[in-house]
Amino acid sequence: MRYFAYGSNLDWAQMRQRCPSARFVCAAKLPGHQLAFTRRSTDRGCGVADVVPEANAEVWGAVFEFDERDVGSLDSSEGFVPGRALAANSYTRDERQVFRDGNLHEPLTVWIYFAQRQNNPPRPNAAYKNLIVEGARYWHLPPDYLAELERIEVS
Repeated sequence: MRYFAYGSNLDWAQMRQRCPSARFVCAAKLPGHQLAFTRRSTDRGCGVADVVPEANAEVWGAVFEFDERDVGSLDSSEGFVPGRALAANSYTRDERQVFRDGNLHEPLTVWIYFAQRQNNPPRPNAAYKNLIVEGARYWHLPPDYLAELERIEVS
């Protein structure tokens, strides 16, 4: 399975804990979307990441490949149960195309988790933001995108 991580799963330690078979494939760009915090995590007590459609925006992340045996663990950590009513899930998982290293001639089909949005979610806290920023730095996401992440306001 190929998966596009754009939020706290950019943190390599967290990703390996959730999916021990995970292997980094590449940095990639998801065009036509922007990073947003549309949901409150009860576990983290803060707003958590989502990607929402935005025509002139892009979200960068890391593509991981992992064995099928780890899918259930990742689904569980994202609050997704296949077959359950959408409203009962925290996130849903859907296939999309991202572009290896931002190159529009190198598409990859990946799974991406999309949040079930809530009204008035809080901002992320500093610890959650740090997972995203440090993960982006670790995977060498583009400097402009990293600067954008560093400007995220926290609660």
